[in-house]
Amino acid sequence: MAEFVYPNYELIAGVDEVGRGPLVGAVVTAAVILDPSNPIIGLADSKKLSEKKRLLLANEVKQKALAWSLGRAEVEEIDELNILHATMLAMQRAVKNLKIQPHFVLVDGNRIPDLPMPAQSVVKGDSLVAEISAASILAKVARDQEMIALDQQYPQYGFAQHKGYPTKLHLEKLQQFGVLPQYRRSFAPVRKLLESL
Repeated sequence: MAEFVYPNYELIAGVDEVGRGPLVGAVVTAAVILDPSNPIIGLADSKKLSEKKRLLLANEVKQKALAWSLGRAEVEEIDELNILHATMLAMQRAVKNLKIQPHFVLVDGNRIPDLPMPAQSVVKGDSLVAEISAASILAKVARDQEMIALDQQYPQYGFAQHKGYPTKLHLEKLQQFGVLPQYRRSFAPVRKLLESL
């Protein structure tokens, strides 16, 4: 971890999201308050870790953190609010769901949701702040598991492979097999396909 100067608060939660870019499924967020007396070695941006390492760290975070929770915004909320506002809503839910309320919140990125406690955004926070790294890992593992479950329901779309992101393969499958209820209708490739029907 590079050097990040922590604000002077006792209970600090890190918050991150996964799933702003995909065409399908919820946007998933996590909030984590780590225990300073029970450190977790190897926390990093979830995108830079192998799937196996992410799963191991996710279990360790759940066991060692003072508090952790997930939040989400569903496809209908994404289509109604837009992805940015839906992400902020999911982050609010993650913080609210914590069994211990933090004194301060650090949020990955350059925006912060409206929260009842002070908060700060941290660009590249998932690489700089252990709490945000932990949150990114929990959110990524949770969303990936949802995509694997969707893949079992609809194997022809390849969700386990592309996790809902608009890869070349996914766009081809979308054209071939059509729009499922789990798709975000406000996202351009889905919207254009529906308009062309």
